Amino acid sequence: MATPITSKIENPKVTSPAQWLAARKELLTKEKEFTRLRDELSRQRRELPWERVEKEYLFEGRDGKETLAELFDGRSQLIVYHFMLGPDWAEGCHGCSFLADHFDGSVAHLNARDVTLVVVSRAPLAQIEAFQKRMGWDFKWVSSYGNDFNYDYHVSFSKDEQSKGEVNYNYVMQKFPSEEGPGASAFYKDSTGEIFHTYSTYGRGLDILVGAYNFLDMAPKGRDEDGLPQPMAWLRHHDKYEARQFNAEKVSTPSKSSGDKCCSGESH
Repeated sequence: MATPITSKIENPKVTSPAQWLAARKELLTKEKEFTRLRDELSRQRRELPWERVEKEYLFEGRDGKETLAELFDGRSQLIVYHFMLGPDWAEGCHGCSFLADHFDGSVAHLNARDVTLVVVSRAPLAQIEAFQKRMGWDFKWVSSYGNDFNYDYHVSFSKDEQSKGEVNYNYVMQKFPSEEGPGASAFYKDSTGEIFHTYSTYGRGLDILVGAYNFLDMAPKGRDEDGLPQPMAWLRHHDKYEARQFNAEKVSTPSKSSGDKCCSGESH
């Protein structure tokens, strides 16, 4: 397997500690503004109206057959991750697997806040279990094979839908390259047992779930995806990376001229 190419950093702007600190504080002001905006957006998300879930769904998992209500596992809140693994797929989607690598460590903390996390795919259970074992994951993963759950929440598309050239994904009709799409949906169950759908997000709306991306966003080269055919072209299942997959590229550091402690330049 060829090693994906990463970019080089050439002629970075190097400055004095005092100038670096001033620039960092300027950016910090913008970061704090972004944090406040994100908190406000989260508040507005919680204030969205709910829709009652009228349809019955039956899933199959390691605990046997379970209804949507039973997936809550005694808690009032349920988050479902819609994992792209179709009935005839040899393995799960690379991107969904990237997200799923972050799930197991979150489960206990979510449970402590009255939230259950369940992963749902349309593949039959045996197919799910084989891939989950290979990946070494332990989170709860159930099959929606044979019910309409994936179709109703617009993460699976029938042959008839695909034949029309566009499918309903991320709240708009658009061309989509697969019969399955990624997403996450939130549900609430009240004291009477009624279930409500409160939120769903798709596409880039799932970025916030990818802890590794948040680390990369702090790295000197960021996500380093600009020159790739598509943003996640570098991505592999975690058991398919070669040893030393990425070799560090030499950084070209500008020399200091007399009386000049910084050189300007653009990073790629």
